[in-house]
Amino acid sequence: MKLLIAEDEIELQQTITRYLKQDGNVCEVASDYYEALEKLDIYDYDVIILDINLVTGSGLDLLRKIKKEHKKAAIIIVSANNSLEDKLSGLDLGADDYITKPFDLAELNSRIKAVLRRGKFGGEDVITFNEIKINTLTRLVYINDRTVALTRKEYDLLIFFITNQARVLSREIIAEHLWGDDSDLLNNFDFVYVHITNLRKKIGVNGPKYITSVYGSGYRFMDE
Repeated sequence: MKLLIAEDEIELQQTITRYLKQDGNVCEVASDYYEALEKLDIYDYDVIILDINLVTGSGLDLLRKIKKEHKKAAIIIVSANNSLEDKLSGLDLGADDYITKPFDLAELNSRIKAVLRRGKFGGEDVITFNEIKINTLTRLVYINDRTVALTRKEYDLLIFFITNQARVLSREIIAEHLWGDDSDLLNNFDFVYVHITNLRKKIGVNGPKYITSVYGSGYRFMDE
């Protein structure tokens, strides 16, 4: 998953980031309102962890902007304020969940996975695409009920493709999704080609059919 952690308490921000990266997530951070605003204008995220009281502005204003622009990210509001009014305001604006400081990191991680299942996978832990089955809890992939060993990046890439079926994804978008801000440090996008080539082979004879190259644009995943 690709996450934005908009939190102005730097120690908490870094603690959340370290914890969520252990699961192989790509985590980007914003330490104030304007940094979060800039990243939301440039990038797309699977989940946004959003502090209501950012040092230079309101997280609720960012939430309004996200919903106005119809971004698909799941949003979990984080706040030290446990008032019912703030909680309802955030949920009414379209937040998917609300957690109050202090909180356990394992609980936050569980809530992230829950909102993703509700939003992307219809509440299911297993994604099925023809002969491909993916257990999002165990991160195991099966082809015709046989386990296939994918690297972390290959797994993330397969999830990204399946949740964006029929959409043309450029190499830049794929790189940015898999590496986050670090994608800017890549000299070229040959790594994307390598991961796609390996993924095609590992998902079997239908791999090249499902993942097709779109000349001059990128790649598309679909059942033709």
